[in-house]
Amino acid sequence: MDTRAPESQPPQPGAGNVPVLRLDVALQLLRQSGQTAPQSPAGSQAWLQEIVDGLVDLSSRDALTGLSNRRTFELALAREIDRVARSGEPALLLTLDIDHFKRVNDTYGHAAGDEVIRAVGVALADTVRPMDLVARMGGEEFSIVLPNCPAAFGPQVAERIRARVSQTPVTVAPGQTVCVTVSVGGAFAPQWVRTTPRLWMDRADVQLYRAKSGGRDRSCLEATAVSLVSAEEKGLLFASSIFQDLP
Repeated sequence: MDTRAPESQPPQPGAGNVPVLRLDVALQLLRQSGQTAPQSPAGSQAWLQEIVDGLVDLSSRDALTGLSNRRTFELALAREIDRVARSGEPALLLTLDIDHFKRVNDTYGHAAGDEVIRAVGVALADTVRPMDLVARMGGEEFSIVLPNCPAAFGPQVAERIRARVSQTPVTVAPGQTVCVTVSVGGAFAPQWVRTTPRLWMDRADVQLYRAKSGGRDRSCLEATAVSLVSAEEKGLLFASSIFQDLP
């Protein structure tokens, strides 16, 4: 049976400006990303669905690490904010930077830097729960959202992640390894309050700055899960209040 991708047919005369599906390009992208080729019979509905699913997955992941990318992470963060606002359950956001990453690139080259980023990504994914979402935000920056993470456990989680990375040697050349560290900042979503992804990430970034300015290779979290509610968040709260339409 011929399993080659069916060739896209050009628009027929009089059909108007009909878009052409370049399935050959889609299959090439999937192959280049290392994804498994569709297993269903070529041209079948199931085969087309596998291609679509593969492209969706490809668009949601960081090409270097296979982690979620920034766009996917921000969508997940918005969903978590909605859940916390409705349920009141705690949630922790961690932001991480690889310390002195420029030195790695300058000393060993950018290929070695890529290996370090991959290794840190693996260490992060292996340290958190399946329900937690790890993303590469760009460069040497990562973020993790941890649903249902009480304030009492936040510092332990952040320290475990920091320690795991520092204990992970990375091979950057035959017979040569390096060890890197990360600085970690964390903030809790305000419970029963509708915040925004930007405000939540800004709070975590403040703590990340504390960790970096304090010497790096450390974690800093907000002291409590009950964050101060900003004026913007108060506005969001009253805008969504069930009493706003009452006379």
